[in-house]
Amino acid sequence: MAPKPPPRPIDIDPRTFVKIKRGRIDVDAKLDLHGLRQAEAQRSLTAFLRRCQANGARIAIIVTGKGLTRDEGGVLRRVVPMWLEAPNLRDVVVGFGEAARHHGGEGALYVRIRRADRGR
Repeated sequence: MAPKPPPRPIDIDPRTFVKIKRGRIDVDAKLDLHGLRQAEAQRSLTAFLRRCQANGARIAIIVTGKGLTRDEGGVLRRVVPMWLEAPNLRDVVVGFGEAARHHGGEGALYVRIRRADRGR
């Protein structure tokens, strides 16, 4: 019997968000996607998250930028959440949510990373 696939990513719970925001939970890694085209950004994101998981990281920040217009936001700001929910990253991503202002606010995401020994 094949193992059950990991669940879809969920929003970071408010309690964890506050702990990250206040520095009680460390951010283990950061990836800045500014200036990358979509294909480059997606490859970088996938490789980065898999490296983070292999290195035991629990929380990462993904900087997408806010985009040129506040109303629509940037392309990466819109597509990165879809990539994080994709089936190919379900064994890596537990959840994600908008970062606190001092970590980039609307232009960044906190990503909770699944332990490497789980979800496979």
